[in-house]
This record gives sequence, structure tokens and C-alpha cells, in this order.
Amino acid sequence: MQPLIDNARTFGQRPEEFAKLAEGQSPQVLFITCSDSRVVPALITGARPGELFELRTAGNIVPPYASSHPTGEAATIEYAVEVLGVRDIVVCGHSHCGAVGALVRGDDLTAVPAVRDWLTHAAPRPAGTAEDPAVAEGVQNHALTQLLRLRSYPFVDKRVTDGRLTLHAWYYEVHTGSVLTHDVSSDAFRAL
Repeated sequence: MQPLIDNARTFGQRPEEFAKLAEGQSPQVLFITCSDSRVVPALITGARPGELFELRTAGNIVPPYASSHPTGEAATIEYAVEVLGVRDIVVCGHSHCGAVGALVRGDDLTAVPAVRDWLTHAAPRPAGTAEDPAVAEGVQNHALTQLLRLRSYPFVDKRVTDGRLTLHAWYYEVHTGSVLTHDVSSDAFRAL
């Protein structure tokens, strides 16, 4: 914890770098990824403050759209699309994902009921090989499922349909630092 505290103490000693941020934000990308500490969107993309609007959830899950019972995730997506006017949404899964691995393997999650219940939003169960420690296929299939889930949000679907919004599925390899993107024409994940 101490290195984090030390950095936080010195971080604010450069006010000229941050003054413009007080004027507002205009990110062009909503970056949806896992809460996993090994996945750092700004590090992966090289984004500076104000360039990414982030949504981090266990397993980068986009819950089903329900206007009668909105979730914090739905509110974040709505704000990014309707208020900030992001042009792109990236759903970034990652290798060695505990959430997707648990789904692929069918792990018993009774000891963590909140996690178990949250993961029900990921349905259907991602296809993949349970023996693969990176759960690559499962994570990639899961990221594509989350793109479909995003299309169930009326305001997302409207903007995708009229060309104002583009959806992307990425796969980040924790063990190599490589990023793959889903290529629609070949229906495969390829290096960026």
C-alpha cells in the first residue's frame, strides 16, 4: 500500500497538467473490462486522463437492459452514449479471467453468493476448454456475447444502426501484453 500512498502524495504536485480536466470530459471511447487488477485500460491503450470512459465489472459483464430496474452498469453505458456521445465501445476480455474460467468450468460458487448471482448475467455459458488456464476461447466468446448484450440497449442499438457508434471486442493476454481484436470478416480474433 505504501507505494500507492507515496504516488498519491506526489500526483497532485503538477496542477498545470490537470487544470483543463476541470472544464469537463469528452472521451471518445467507453472501455468495458474486468475488475481484475492485472487489466489496466490506460496502460493497455496509452490513454491520458479524460480519454477513456471506463466501466469495470467482474468478468466484464454487461447486464441485460431493464428500464424498470436500472443498474449502475446500465447507467454508465447510457451516460457514455447519450450524454458524452462516445463513438466507440470496447468490450475487453482478458486471459486467465477468474469469472469466465468459473463459468467455463462450471465451478461451485456457493461460498461467494454475490459473485455466483452476478455471473448469472453472463448467460449463456461461454464455450471453451475447461483445461485451458488462459480460457482464451471462453473469454473471446464471452466478449462477443457482451457486444450482443449491448445491442439490447435501445440507445446503443439506435446509434450502431445509424453509424454513430461502433462496437469492438478485444482480448488482452495478461501473460504477453498482446491485444487481439475481433475481425468481423473472418470471425476471428487477430492482433491489433
